[in-house]
Amino acid sequence: MSSKVYFTDFRTQMDVPLTSKLQKLIRKAGIGDIDMDGKFVAIKMHFGELGNLAYLRPNYAKAVADVVKENGGIPFLTDCNTLYPGSRKNALEHMDCANINGFNTITTGCQIIIADGLRGTDDVEVPVPNGEYCKEALIGRAVMDADIFISLSHFKGHESTGFGGALKNIGMGCGSRAGKMQQHNSGHPHVDPELCRNCKRCAKECGSDAISYESGKAWINPELCKGCGRCIGACAFDAISNDNENANEILGCKISEYAAAVCHDRPCFHISLITDVSPNCDCHSENDAPILPDLGMLASFDPVALDQACVDLCQKAEPIRNSQLGDHLADPNWHHHHDHFRDSNPNTRWKETLEHAEKIGLGSREYELVVMK
Repeated sequence: MSSKVYFTDFRTQMDVPLTSKLQKLIRKAGIGDIDMDGKFVAIKMHFGELGNLAYLRPNYAKAVADVVKENGGIPFLTDCNTLYPGSRKNALEHMDCANINGFNTITTGCQIIIADGLRGTDDVEVPVPNGEYCKEALIGRAVMDADIFISLSHFKGHESTGFGGALKNIGMGCGSRAGKMQQHNSGHPHVDPELCRNCKRCAKECGSDAISYESGKAWINPELCKGCGRCIGACAFDAISNDNENANEILGCKISEYAAAVCHDRPCFHISLITDVSPNCDCHSENDAPILPDLGMLASFDPVALDQACVDLCQKAEPIRNSQLGDHLADPNWHHHHDHFRDSNPNTRWKETLEHAEKIGLGSREYELVVMK
């Protein structure tokens, strides 16, 4: 059975802010049908790593929070701490990062809560409905304490999962540090010394200090490696791959199961913006040029249909030439996947994530796109 996904582009009339257009979109998509009166509403989003500028502006968060308040809800922005040691590895640094990137009570109109606590250990074991890889998910407590859950996602490329959208924002994003470890533990990457050029970019991306150089070649210490896969996306010479060929596929399935645990048995609503479509995650301390043009804003009660609609719009878009994707497609020796996400990051998998999410009953890949001007 198909789900409705509401869409509008970034065109607007004079004196009509894009934030107002976003509010019009989510109202039309039915956010007002949720009984929010006096209830806590978690708005899950990514505050961006320090140095990254592709994350969603706080203006969009305020637009959503204001609609929640109009409907009587008590909104708060939330995210969980990261598994890797970056600028968001504990709640204090995470809050500092959010503030530096423009997220505070003035700019967003609501409070910010790091869902899994000071050290990333304040989590709740949540049953996974129809879970095959995870029977229980370790979710940040504040996410589960909320009465209503809203995901506000920056739709972009991703070095491990192909793209990052609603399911990634919910599943990986709401996992505590232990929950993220559970999702990432399907295999560890290794280096082919014949292909390694000793450029050291992988070590710069590694958040675990797991990569060293022996005899001029990278080596990944399996005892330190957390299996996050950032080094795979960083390597421009395909010298790094996963010991488990199905690791990215399994990762996507686990993300779907974690998202199902978060959304099960309570009102949920999902928003995605296809803008600044960087090739990699907002967890990076940089953002390369976008691989695709800004396409629009989408909203739905179904996170699976929402991600599928975003994927379909992106696949129809013309790649930007001066980008990672554009460079790959311009290479006469490039093996074309005829898939923008895999042509940007060829070691990734993304279809399995949506297929598994549909299989376990999280949503439908069939959708009706309702276009709003």
